[in-house]
Amino acid sequence: MRSVKMMMAAGAASLIASAAMAADMPIAPPPAYAPPPAEDFGGWYLRGDIGFSNQQVKRREYYSYPNLQSLDQSTSFDSAGIYGIGVGYQFNPWLRGDITGQYRGKANMKGLDLTSYYDTGTLQRGSNVYGGSKSEWVVMANAYVDLGTWWCITPFVGAGVGMSYNTISNFTDMGANGSYLYGTVPSAAYASSASKWNLAWAAHAGLAYKVNPNLTVELAYSYMNLGDGLTGSLITKDGATANQAMTFKDITSHDVKFGVRWNLDSGPVYPAPPVLMRKG
Repeated sequence: MRSVKMMMAAGAASLIASAAMAADMPIAPPPAYAPPPAEDFGGWYLRGDIGFSNQQVKRREYYSYPNLQSLDQSTSFDSAGIYGIGVGYQFNPWLRGDITGQYRGKANMKGLDLTSYYDTGTLQRGSNVYGGSKSEWVVMANAYVDLGTWWCITPFVGAGVGMSYNTISNFTDMGANGSYLYGTVPSAAYASSASKWNLAWAAHAGLAYKVNPNLTVELAYSYMNLGDGLTGSLITKDGATANQAMTFKDITSHDVKFGVRWNLDSGPVYPAPPVLMRKG
């Protein structure tokens, strides 16, 4: 019986000692605070683009040949610089849109017409060589679909619609018209600059690379349809106004651009984790 009492006393002493040691131990730190992952979409962004154009025109129209029998026409443009700025919004991980303003620099134009027509009952043949330049201001609303991200690279496609202000300047027309029977007569004309607003639309495709959460760079291709262009009234070498203008129908371009997008949202800010201090 005495031994049982001694064992009970020893157990009680052990429990008291354990409790005292636990009281002297430091308080365990709170679990680490893990903020929710930040979303990689949403918010406003600014953009800038530079590139170059590769332009074509479907045809040129100038109704100056009576009884036209044949027309062999060619037109070419030099490449020109493209400079654009814009503001956009990322709606979700796959959809974004922006509004852009673009200046398309002056592209030199060269053209040739070979014609045959009847005049006073005689078959006439002519050739006309054209020169000039063309530039545009474009305002466009665009929408893009991001197709997924691999190794920070996101392919995308998009489309846009807006307005293009097309300007034709420095237009010249040098030609020779006549027949084998009566010989040829040289001709010359020029036109003042003229501008025209048109409906414009575009299709886009490219690759975007996210450098950091705020900066994305793009390499993109755009097919642009810029509508029509128009010269001023043609003036002959004698100073007479022809009251006719050369129309450039369906101006299109294959553009290659390098772009930068800067995200204006810095992301959510989380409070620091609480710190518990143990009393001395």
